[in-house]
Amino acid sequence: MRRFCFLAAMSFTAAAFADMRITEWAYSASNGEFIEFTNVGASPISLVGWSYDDDSRLAGVVDLSAFGTVEPGESVILTEAVEADFRLAWGLPSLVKVIGGNTTNLGRNDEINLFDAGSTLVDRLTFGDQTFVGSIRTQNFSGNPGTPGVLGTNNVFGWVLSASGDSFGSVFSSFGDVGNPGVYVPEPSSLALLSISGLALARRRR
Repeated sequence: MRRFCFLAAMSFTAAAFADMRITEWAYSASNGEFIEFTNVGASPISLVGWSYDDDSRLAGVVDLSAFGTVEPGESVILTEAVEADFRLAWGLPSLVKVIGGNTTNLGRNDEINLFDAGSTLVDRLTFGDQTFVGSIRTQNFSGNPGTPGVLGTNNVFGWVLSASGDSFGSVFSSFGDVGNPGVYVPEPSSLALLSISGLALARRRR
């Protein structure tokens, strides 16, 4: 019985970790390149001990522990910009967790790798419009998953560029970049929920 409970707990944990996904990225942006991770599952996930790396694929390179516990539906941001500057540029309130000063920068053709505390790969997105001809180039426009089903598949062709006022709730940053960092909208109909939370409304008032 004890062994069964242990295996069940391990299975549940693995499933929960699989619910952390890459949900947005921009490799080049006037207000600083960024990557968004979202808990798309139904249970909180602690990112203590988790890490990010680009195409070198090494766990532990960029520590994500400062994100702490990520609640269901919550999005967090890793950016090369200074945290305060990034918040100001995108009108992000304090409730959105941001880690700034990332120096493991993305290139035009690169990878985003997310590792859990055990150094296991949780999600990967390999991108590059030069390598994958016909895919998006996230220069000053962020990339979003065209459908929820593309998450976790490492299929860059399933991603689309942000456009101001789109179904993802994208806006212009202070320097003219377009994106929606800090919030993931899985379906257009759920955009109304952002107004209830106050985040979309606050951004529109900018």
